[in-house]
Amino acid sequence: MNENIIEINHLRKSFGTKVVLKDVNLTIPKGSTVVVLGLSGQGKSTIIKHIVSLLKPDSGEIIVDGIDVAKANEKEIFETRKKIGFLFQEGAMFDSMNVYDNVAFPLREHTKFSEDEIREKVFEKLDMVGFDSERVAKLYPFELSGGMRKRAATARAIILEPKIILYDEPTSGLDPIISDLISQMTMMLQEKLGVTSIVISHDLKESFKIADYVGMLYNGEIIEFAPPKEFQKSENKIVQAFLKGDSSAFDI
Repeated sequence: MNENIIEINHLRKSFGTKVVLKDVNLTIPKGSTVVVLGLSGQGKSTIIKHIVSLLKPDSGEIIVDGIDVAKANEKEIFETRKKIGFLFQEGAMFDSMNVYDNVAFPLREHTKFSEDEIREKVFEKLDMVGFDSERVAKLYPFELSGGMRKRAATARAIILEPKIILYDEPTSGLDPIISDLISQMTMMLQEKLGVTSIVISHDLKESFKIADYVGMLYNGEIIEFAPPKEFQKSENKIVQAFLKGDSSAFDI
């Protein structure tokens, strides 16, 4: 049995004349949390958009749970997406719906559950991300703080009980206390649901707290991939400059 749930081989992606991903190779073990670090604009989010088939590569393989989504047909992509929860950077909640209907939306779109069953699952997931579900379910996105929006969006991302959760900058714009809360939630979901998590982040402290493996994207390639302690001891000069915040090492 293949213990890797995602395998990315020689992924290349350009936008016009700009090559964003030159030759990305990344292997994600089942049940792990992998954090991808890198400078802004290097293409970290572009990687996870390929995993969920929001983008098509110029070349390369993106094998997700046994399916190469780069070459998959629409039905295969649809079935693969149901295995993935995607937490967008800004949460991407529907402003016209309250939290309850936002979280219930994927169940109504993709399942035949009754409204009673949907209610049970929605409240279960709201409880799981640490909410007073009865109170929060009635609120609208504009009534939520930044951290609450991230947690509500996470409840929606896990409502179909996916195998994989993709987090795009989950602690961006949050204070250290709420960032820690989001990290604790990420670890709890991995433990309770057995999910595989891929986290795009700039937050070194929270990244090393939650990660089983840390990768760094630079100049369109993954230049280091290792458990956190090994990553921090990397002999790669670019990795060390990034960890130290030494801008002189980068052409920016």
